[in-house]
Order: sequence, then structure tokens, then C-alpha cells
Amino acid sequence: MRGSNTITYIIAAIILLHFIVGFVYLIIKMSPRKEDKTKDKTTLKEEE
Repeated sequence: MRGSNTITYIIAAIILLHFIVGFVYLIIKMSPRKEDKTKDKTTLKEEE
């Protein structure tokens, strides 16, 4: 079982990359879009 450390490192790297990609995806989904900001500004102008 000489290569067991290598396999462990590969699995750990895949898990870490999965977490990183998941967090980036959540940050992108939770951040407000530019379109939403412009819509808010136009609705404020129309109400005045």
C-alpha cells in the first residue's frame, strides 16, 4: 500500500475543491445583481 497516501491526498483535494466551488457558487447566487440595482433606482424615480 505505498500509494495510499497519494490516493488520500487526491480525495482530500477533491473534497476541498468541492467546498470551494460550493462557497463561490453560493456567494454568486446571494450577491445582488446589477440589473436589480438599476430596477430599484428606476422605481424610486418613478415614485417621486
